[in-house]
Amino acid sequence: MNSRFWVVGGEYTDTSFDHLVSGSERVMGPYSDRDAALIAWRQVAEETRGNCYARYTVAQEPGR
Repeated sequence: MNSRFWVVGGEYTDTSFDHLVSGSERVMGPYSDRDAALIAWRQVAEETRGNCYARYTVAQEPGR
């Protein structure tokens, strides 16, 4: 099976980005390729651009 990709993140308590605000977690996916995940990441990053406490990243799940 091929790798799957996820967009994960949310709003953090401060700009050290160590602890998520409870209930703000978001997990989007799985996406079958990195390009599809990047499209989703760009969309959520644009939606939260004005919030300096929000951060999202693309994570890769290894193939099985």
